[in-house]
Amino acid sequence: MNTKIKPLIVSVLISAIIFPNLLHGKEQKAKSNQSFTMDSHNFLLNGKPFQIISGEMHYSRIPKKYWRHRIKMAKAMGCNTIATYVFWNYHETQKGRFDFKSQNRDVTKFIQLVKEEDMLLIFRPGPYSCGEWDMGGIPPYLLSIPDIKLRCGDKRYMQAVERYIKKLASIIRPYLITDNGPIIMLQIENEYGSYGNDRNYMKRIKELWEENGVDIPFYTADGATTYMLEAGTLPGAAVGLDPGYNQKAFELAEKINPGVPVFSSETYPGWLTHWGEKWAKPNTTELLDEVRFLLKNKRSLNFYMLHGGTNFGYYAGANSGGKGYQPDVTSYDYDAPINEQGRAAPKYYALKKLITEYSANPSSIPAPPAPIPVMEIPAIRMKSFGSVWDNLPTAIESVQPKPFEYYNLFYGYALYKTKLIGRKKGKLVITELHDYATIFIDGKYIGAIDRAKGENSIELPAGKSKNPILEIFVEGMGRINFGQELIDRKGITRRVTLNGMTLMNWQVYRLPMDSKFITGINPSKTINKQGLFFKGEFTLDKAADTYIDMSNYQKGVVWVNGHNLGRYWDIGPQHSLYCPASWLIKGKNEIIIFDLHQLEAKPVKGVKELL
Repeated sequence: MNTKIKPLIVSVLISAIIFPNLLHGKEQKAKSNQSFTMDSHNFLLNGKPFQIISGEMHYSRIPKKYWRHRIKMAKAMGCNTIATYVFWNYHETQKGRFDFKSQNRDVTKFIQLVKEEDMLLIFRPGPYSCGEWDMGGIPPYLLSIPDIKLRCGDKRYMQAVERYIKKLASIIRPYLITDNGPIIMLQIENEYGSYGNDRNYMKRIKELWEENGVDIPFYTADGATTYMLEAGTLPGAAVGLDPGYNQKAFELAEKINPGVPVFSSETYPGWLTHWGEKWAKPNTTELLDEVRFLLKNKRSLNFYMLHGGTNFGYYAGANSGGKGYQPDVTSYDYDAPINEQGRAAPKYYALKKLITEYSANPSSIPAPPAPIPVMEIPAIRMKSFGSVWDNLPTAIESVQPKPFEYYNLFYGYALYKTKLIGRKKGKLVITELHDYATIFIDGKYIGAIDRAKGENSIELPAGKSKNPILEIFVEGMGRINFGQELIDRKGITRRVTLNGMTLMNWQVYRLPMDSKFITGINPSKTINKQGLFFKGEFTLDKAADTYIDMSNYQKGVVWVNGHNLGRYWDIGPQHSLYCPASWLIKGKNEIIIFDLHQLEAKPVKGVKELL
């Protein structure tokens, strides 16, 4: 027996003795006919050195109908493994209420499809994931605790983590490779060395998985720098490098955490894009050189992303790395080898050719599946339908404005309303606004304040009444998902002042803009104030994928047949929203738009590609 894997085997045996009931209830596991282990340098599949060639895709970002297609696309490029994040906040939207079945949340089905396609699976369950996803996957309900600390040993955070891991472990145990499943390895947290140095926290995460019967190899993932690897790695866990781009990076990791394999856990074929930027288009030549180095040296790798997909709904995240607030666009196309709609980009074929050159059995790499059909939809006539001002819920009285999360509001919008007494005009300052606000005085639109531009104030003119009514309509955009600003509450997070006077006694209206809210909108007779809903209908002979072109609108959200396609914003670069065929029907379809600024109904149409 290789002495390097003795501790892992001993740990599994001890867990089985101490926690026998964790292995499939009260029964012991049947012996698996597969194994995935590791020595000091290699991953071992059934006892033989195995080079992981993995393609990352997130089931939460892909319509369920297309999961198998995307897995087949990865296999046809030469991948033998799929990697996926599990975004905790996608499954536990309210404390203690888990959903692993509805819509794109059926993680069991995704795992089964990976197995059916004869692929292996790298599991990335967080609890923190990053991934340009809202709050990096951590549930925002935790932000209702005023002094909560995340990604550390804070007892309140860890109680939630333990609940999540216990639940998820119970779901995935039957699908571990030790039980003939496809899951070969599980990541502990994510890029922790970029954030903190609570190694007790990292060790505890690993222990929780083990205590809940997860008996497969673990790994960590960090940038290839000394301080990140010192803080983020764990003895006995494989080392992932984000990315592993040259020999020096691998040697550094082997020096800091010896005795385990090192691999490139995130090799980047593309990159993310924020609102207001140009689409990211990384250099493909440099990518191919990097992948050639990894393949030539038998280094395992994971393409992040092989297929990005879409940040449907309100799940797009944001960054803040020294450049202020940078919200991510709805599309997670990522300039990946497989585009948002599932089609192969030129770099897909370049990577397929390169992987085939180094394959021991190139004839085993199949041809790609047929492309998913895509269609145009002629101009859809839209009508002004309703006003948010005529669809307000019951107000919550609040002496001072508070963040969304303190009102049990986690996504969407909120209206903050107060009567001006004393100071009635001048410089209005919102400390701190998260993230975008439209300002009204006595019902008249004054202007917008945009956190992404570094704005926090506006000049407020005198109103027409003795005590003018100030209304601040706030959109909470994506929560920061990376770095030290992870606690990113939404709304008015501190206070509002007018010429230095703190404004008190607010009425706050919660507007989650979820499917329940949208289906209950009441029509309005008078529509002359920003914050309007537009509705249209269109008839299809058959359903296919399309992109809804939003070039005629300014800033808001789109629903098709009750499904939230995500945010649009006229600052670009994204001007169309992906709508999968599974959300359309033969016959009559409905589209609803909520726009913060638009007053005139204009047509929209379906196009064949991301604009």
